[in-house]
Amino acid sequence: MLVKQISVFLENKEGRVAQVTQILSESDINIRALSIADTTEFGILRLIVDKPELAEKALKADGFTVSITEVIAVSIKDEPGGLAKALKMLHDDKISVEYIYAFISKTSHKANVILRVEECERAIESLETGGFLVLKASEVYDI
Repeated sequence: MLVKQISVFLENKEGRVAQVTQILSESDINIRALSIADTTEFGILRLIVDKPELAEKALKADGFTVSITEVIAVSIKDEPGGLAKALKMLHDDKISVEYIYAFISKTSHKANVILRVEECERAIESLETGGFLVLKASEVYDI
């Protein structure tokens, strides 16, 4: 159920994200979701890709600082309050969410989000008990 997320440390310089995406393209790696958090000097690019281990290897070979983190992908109803309900369940179960970002699927009527939480297994159990669909890694990589 856990999805492997690639995190890339980037200096805040022109063209760095373009360089990362070019390396992935040349390695025939497809990006499924991404998020970037930055400061004036550096950023962290978080990526869900279809071949995480190959992405890590290709980016490291080009000198990037890369790590793999396990995250949860959850599909929720695409309606007002859908995300709020999922986050409230986690909060009620005292599961802290470190960060969150959305991604698009090829189907409609669902919103998909990536969650980085402290306790993945408890979060999965909580979400599934609440009726949410936690996506398998293979489902996310194939989107």
